[in-house]
Amino acid sequence: MSVTTLPVERSEVAEPRFGFWRRTFAMMVKEFIQLRRDRVSFAMIIMIPVVQLLLFGYAINTTPRNLPTAVLLQEDSDLARSILKALENTSYFHFVREVHDVNEFDDLLTSGKVLFGVEIPRGFERAVRRGDYPALLVAADATDPVAASSALSSLGIVVQTALAHDLYTGDPPTLPFEIRAHARYNPAASSRLNIVPGLVGTILTMTMLIFTALSVTREVERGTMESLLSMPITPVEVMLGKIVPYVLVGFIQAILIIGIGVFLFGVPVRGSLVMLALLSTLFITTNLSIGYTFSTIAQNQLQAMQMSIMFFLPSILLSGFMFPFLGMPVWAQYVGEALPLTHYLRIVRAIMLKGATLQNLEYDAAALVSLMLLAMAIAVMRFRRTLD
Repeated sequence: MSVTTLPVERSEVAEPRFGFWRRTFAMMVKEFIQLRRDRVSFAMIIMIPVVQLLLFGYAINTTPRNLPTAVLLQEDSDLARSILKALENTSYFHFVREVHDVNEFDDLLTSGKVLFGVEIPRGFERAVRRGDYPALLVAADATDPVAASSALSSLGIVVQTALAHDLYTGDPPTLPFEIRAHARYNPAASSRLNIVPGLVGTILTMTMLIFTALSVTREVERGTMESLLSMPITPVEVMLGKIVPYVLVGFIQAILIIGIGVFLFGVPVRGSLVMLALLSTLFITTNLSIGYTFSTIAQNQLQAMQMSIMFFLPSILLSGFMFPFLGMPVWAQYVGEALPLTHYLRIVRAIMLKGATLQNLEYDAAALVSLMLLAMAIAVMRFRRTLD
């Protein structure tokens, strides 16, 4: 005798008590276990807010002081020394170089080694005592309006308070000399002249890091790494093969950004376009090398992306793009010197706004070359480990 089993409606099956909450709790436990195993992601959860807090709390300063200043002292008199001391007492100017001719004076400003230059002409004290109302020059690198504006505005303090007992004459009292402030390279203090060249480096950093940071991890996740490793190809050849195509992509991006800046925002290009192109290519290659290094360290694409973000965050904050570089504490400046974006911002702003030559930028160019070679060396060594 056969037994016929009647179909049971799904609605008649008893739902376990608290089934919804049990399943949800099990899923939560599974996610916590997976997060604990993914140490890179867990570290990012802790590191990103901590790094942001420390950088904004200790490194970022929107009113920079003790900015490097050169002096062209064409006469060594008591009055000249008193004026320099009065300027330094404002806490904005820190005299680091004394030059002996106008060319050296201009080169220091063009290369960005100093942000200000003070020129006291020959015969200045005699002219003051004769009542000729002479002028001394304070030249400022105004490519960064934030850094220059505060210091230039402090010159009024010098006029109003400094040397008052010795030099003010007349009724009402007036200073017997003139302080001429000359904001070079960006006299109108236009923020777009500072921001647009900086965006070239910022956008290239973000895109180039991401492009190559995903290159090796993508091969692993797609299962094509085995085929790649079976080929008679060296780690250097793999690295160059993955980097070179994106150099062209980055170069096209740079042309697009600079072109928009020139034709839409009126940013000038006073220097050599050829030199700008060559140094931009060097910067692009440096970022691609760093991104490729991340891809050899990360175990998956998510970790590679997280590493790129962690590198991009200090690059934005400590390179001088958003805040004056020389206004940061010394330790933050040392960190910034290890970032390619710091050097490229100096290069692109100097070429576009100042008409700088390679001689003015040799330090920053050499720094980019060093960072690129270091990143490539680490990437090759890490890739060799993946072959084992």
